[in-house]
Amino acid sequence: MKSKVLVNTDALQKSAAEPAIAVVDAQVALAFLRITLGTLFVWVFFENLGKGLYTPEGYSGLINYYISQGHAPVFWKAIMAVVANNARVMGPVQAVTEITFGVCLVLGLLARPVALAAFGFLTTLWVSEWGTAWIWELLMPMMVALSLALGAAGCTWGLDAVLARKYPHFPLWLCMTLRRKRVFRS
Repeated sequence: MKSKVLVNTDALQKSAAEPAIAVVDAQVALAFLRITLGTLFVWVFFENLGKGLYTPEGYSGLINYYISQGHAPVFWKAIMAVVANNARVMGPVQAVTEITFGVCLVLGLLARPVALAAFGFLTTLWVSEWGTAWIWELLMPMMVALSLALGAAGCTWGLDAVLARKYPHFPLWLCMTLRRKRVFRS
């Protein structure tokens, strides 16, 4: 014996067309992540500056700690040893890198290439810190940076949108989705 169920299809169609909660646009979510990651880089810059970690002694001491206490691969420890031996140059290079990443991400300037570079930078730090820090400490910011590089992160609330409008044929702003659709939100 089959039973029949009466369904109000008008109510189903209406509820399917209007979600019960507001959905945030993906570009807005990327903008929040971009600004947050940029703020993290600016914060880390000032924290490391205050700790003296960009001085030759502070920088080489930290790198040598990672070499002696960490579980990075041997070839990576050899690279870190070269970096530690050149701390007079590499400490300031890291300082400039971190503050530049931070400012560019907060402003949404060259967000995609900066986010890709930040992903690479954070990946090197993550490998260097294996065994000395919680594994998720840098893994999450790495994935945020990768997400920003994949999305048009600077095209919402960022200078990339302004520059892409002014110079639409200049590809460096990369305010396009994979479907070649321009994405802007000021």
